[in-house]
Amino acid sequence: MPTISYQILNVFAESSFGGNPLAFVEDGGALSDEQMQSVARQFNLSETTFLLPSARAAARVRIFTPSYEMPFAGHPTLGSAAVVSALLGAGEQFALEMKAGVIPVWREDGRWHLSVGAAKQRPMEATTAELAAMLGLPQEAIAGPASWFDCGTEQPMIELRGVADVRACKPVAALLARHSRNASGQPKAYVFARSGDGFEARYFWMSNDSSVSEDPGTGSACANLGAWWQATEGGRALDAVVHQGGAIGRPSQLTLKVADGKIAVGGRVVALGKGELSW
Repeated sequence: MPTISYQILNVFAESSFGGNPLAFVEDGGALSDEQMQSVARQFNLSETTFLLPSARAAARVRIFTPSYEMPFAGHPTLGSAAVVSALLGAGEQFALEMKAGVIPVWREDGRWHLSVGAAKQRPMEATTAELAAMLGLPQEAIAGPASWFDCGTEQPMIELRGVADVRACKPVAALLARHSRNASGQPKAYVFARSGDGFEARYFWMSNDSSVSEDPGTGSACANLGAWWQATEGGRALDAVVHQGGAIGRPSQLTLKVADGKIAVGGRVVALGKGELSW
């Protein structure tokens, strides 16, 4: 089998070891679906992306977690955009083809950005008391009704009373699995509270029904937060910073802009290393 090059990047990173790690495989066309899944399991990062040719965009990108393929995710899109720009000479404004559709990306002010289309929305069935118990918080910490939003990946938007409540979250695995499964059956919870320059957020997910993991920087959830803003604030514009990952030692900084019915998410991409795969 030919040798395949890969890169390791950190997305939404304000320092070399901040942000959300990503593995980018430069030639996905040489791999079968099963091999892509095996490679993603080998890297064991939240996501690994694979580059393929596209007739609809500058490149096609497939996204795999260690367990399954995703139609869309924010930090893999932005990290892939940075590599495609350099590797293929695509410039600083183009589009990437994902399973969820064609995603516009661009570089501005040292950050890569993406925009998403209209979101789907549905209410969460869990009560306020159930959500509070699920998150290990008092009931009064839940600031308002929670809903599922989907700009490419469905996630629950759960607003909390303040930043201290976001930092105090201690999700209970059994309750997260019971009360917060998305349409694909995956237990997830995105919690946030308004802060001085935008929002403080945390994102919890489960790859099985026994343990909870936390994501350092979640671009798809940030996009869904923009959809939540549209739903709750009407036509009011938003230009905010979303802070995430501090609780697990991987501080991430995401930008979120909502204006004229459009949602844009951005962040810095830091290249950390590269290597080769062969087997």
